[in-house]
Amino acid sequence: MLDRIAEFFIFGLVPLLVGVLAVPELTSAAEKKLTGEVTYRERIALPPDAVLSVELADISLADAPATIVGQRKIVPAGQVPIKFEISFDPTAIKPGRTYALQARITVDGRLLFTTDTRHQVDPLDGKPQILVLKMAAPATEPDTAALYGQSWLIEYIDGIGVIAEPQATFRVGEAGKAGGKGPCNTYFATATVEGNKIAIGDIGSTKMACAPDVMAQERALFNALGKAASYHVDAGKLLIADKDDRVILRFNAAS
Repeated sequence: MLDRIAEFFIFGLVPLLVGVLAVPELTSAAEKKLTGEVTYRERIALPPDAVLSVELADISLADAPATIVGQRKIVPAGQVPIKFEISFDPTAIKPGRTYALQARITVDGRLLFTTDTRHQVDPLDGKPQILVLKMAAPATEPDTAALYGQSWLIEYIDGIGVIAEPQATFRVGEAGKAGGKGPCNTYFATATVEGNKIAIGDIGSTKMACAPDVMAQERALFNALGKAASYHVDAGKLLIADKDDRVILRFNAAS
């Protein structure tokens, strides 16, 4: 009888102990931080109510909006160099994808400085980053005469960066038509211009197929055109910004 009781306890406890040992320990992803500083080359002070916004974005898909992985807003911004720290979930960082930092300094919603080139980063390497911003063009009366009828060479596309080849163009007509030659295909669209506001829609194109990197540039171009909200013409350059006043396209006037 005692032997049976001992056998019950021994073999009854084994599954229980195994069950306890097999339960995985609950863990949570350790939060990572990306640090750095923002500066600009102009020797001017920021207003006391300036706001700095810095974002860590996944820009892998040229034909889709960037996915924000982490962001930080500093109010008031203070004076440059302005240090920043962005917290993010490291499990959101996927191998083979492309990540970049983008920043802007605003006052009452008016853009003062912004990143105008792609600042690509590896969020997990722990290296401090330095972002050098470019002064935004001052707000002036829109020069629609300079916009219309001019052929513009595309120099910069959001999500791609500076491009030179293959050459791509953009043109806006007074009759509400827009289009040009993309990196691969000829494209066409409608354009509504009111003051310095611009909206581009109904984008279509021919159906040629080119190398994958060229097609990625073209998808990024069409995506950026679809997000156009405002424009500025100055010194032979056309800048197009999105609804957040972030420059998404930059052009040079064709000779």
